[in-house]
Amino acid sequence: MSEIRPLFSVPTAPLVPILGRQQGFPIHRIFCVGRNYAAHAAELGNTVDRVAPFYFTKPPTGLVIEGGAIAYPPGTEDYHHEIELVIAIGAPAFRVSSEDAMKAVFGYAVGLDMTRRDLQNVMKEKQRPWDIAKAFEDSAVIGAITPAAGFAPQAQRISLMVNDGLRQQGHLSDMIWSVPEIISHLSRYYHLTPGDLIFTGTPAGVGALQPGDRLEGAVEGLSPISVTIGPAA
Repeated sequence: MSEIRPLFSVPTAPLVPILGRQQGFPIHRIFCVGRNYAAHAAELGNTVDRVAPFYFTKPPTGLVIEGGAIAYPPGTEDYHHEIELVIAIGAPAFRVSSEDAMKAVFGYAVGLDMTRRDLQNVMKEKQRPWDIAKAFEDSAVIGAITPAAGFAPQAQRISLMVNDGLRQQGHLSDMIWSVPEIISHLSRYYHLTPGDLIFTGTPAGVGALQPGDRLEGAVEGLSPISVTIGPAA
């Protein structure tokens, strides 16, 4: 049989910059933890389940590198920001304990989980999946990755400014599920591999955005991010 060649090319996820290196971090998958800060869960009228975390995913091609502009997405009139700590996986992890989970971490970054909140609310009411609200073009923003040797998640402040006004703030110690607990739990259901990203949830203060808004996100000790909301797609 002759060699099978692709009919056409498809978009690929961008390489994420790594601080201090000429190499980029290639993306395999994007996992996101839901309701990992109690105050954020409460502001949306949800209760926290400490029995187990839950997850949703975003397409790798939906990832964008900070520093530019992203279009206001179609199909929504309530487009929200969610500032998050992002874990970059750099080694295989399957059914690992919390004690061993950190061996799989390559580094950390600041990220934004962009959400079509009105569509999410409709899906919740109908008990349907959230994909249309979470997994769309430019729905995950990320900054440069700091290798794990230069950062350890503890009680660092996490915050988001919109047009020079403080919108979100909290501390990583507010997370209901810690970094090693998240990795350990997720590895029960997936063979985590180098290139996987895990967005770890957002503190309270999420809110609507409009074209022209400028966002600046930070986690103490990590490279900050900035992005501007452009006109509607």
